[in-house]
Amino acid sequence: MLQSLRDAACPGAAALTGMPHTPGIKDKVGDLAAEIVDMDARVGFLEEEVKASEGQIMPFIQGIDDDQTRLIFRLRFLRGLAWKEVAAVIGGRNSEDSVKMVCYRYLGS
Repeated sequence: MLQSLRDAACPGAAALTGMPHTPGIKDKVGDLAAEIVDMDARVGFLEEEVKASEGQIMPFIQGIDDDQTRLIFRLRFLRGLAWKEVAAVIGGRNSEDSVKMVCYRYLGS
């Protein structure tokens, strides 16, 4: 999301349509710059929250005996990957549903 804001803020070539412009002055790049600063601040805040919560989550994940289950938990809960992305990293014949099921079975035991 942050990258898309940065991309939109880069000025491009003016579109010459021949149509009259609407009255008033708009600073699209300035508006996007303000959004980028706000988004950067939000990302920084969330990164700090993640670092703080890692201290609580890591002992639980390190206590998982099975390597693959431990990797699934790391990818999902520390890196924040979607289940589909976790399945792609794990590879093999693992699907989104299969890695999700491994997680829920472990939590249910």
